[in-house]
Amino acid sequence: MRSALLRRGLLALGLLLGGLAAPPVQAQNSDPSFNVVNRSGRTIQELYVSSAQVNSWGQDLLGQNVLDNGRSFPVRLPSGQCVNDIRVVYDGGQSEERRAVDTCPLNEVVFGQQSGAPGGSGKGGAQAAGRTGNPSFNLVNRTRKTIQVLRASPSSQSSWGDDRLGDAVVAPGGTFAIRLPAGECNYDIRVEYDDRSAEERRAVDLCNVANVTFP
Repeated sequence: MRSALLRRGLLALGLLLGGLAAPPVQAQNSDPSFNVVNRSGRTIQELYVSSAQVNSWGQDLLGQNVLDNGRSFPVRLPSGQCVNDIRVVYDGGQSEERRAVDTCPLNEVVFGQQSGAPGGSGKGGAQAAGRTGNPSFNLVNRTRKTIQVLRASPSSQSSWGDDRLGDAVVAPGGTFAIRLPAGECNYDIRVEYDDRSAEERRAVDLCNVANVTFP
């Protein structure tokens, strides 16, 4: 009887010590809130943030305010909404987007730090070529405007190059296949609309996507 009680006591003591020795479980960060930082050299007039699973941008988070160069703006999101699309509109109407950004591990999302000032005909500083593959893609126009010009060039280059649509245009709701030579995957993409406004995407890994959608 004493032997059985002794064995039970030793077993309970072992379980207790094992529990104390186990490393604590660290909670995964599920807070998607972050600060938008403007380092573009321009004024951000509109800011939109929505879940990557939602097709609409929702309301302008800045409201009647603007975000001047060098300033930041806090974006508060519901817990767990980690993967988000972000869109800013600069003075003059040019816009810039970040798609499918996991904001849960981030404290800030910076616009202008790497891509330079938006809206011009030239590109920002050259970036590393990165890996290689097949960068061809389908251009999808989900705006209400006609895309008249498409320029796509490797992020490592400093110029946009020729219009890859040629004599074609992409009407609202239309799709156009863009064939690019095998090689560098990271591309900068610029579209110009029939109202003379333009929109850009920087350092897009085209080897991992089949469609590039505007907006």
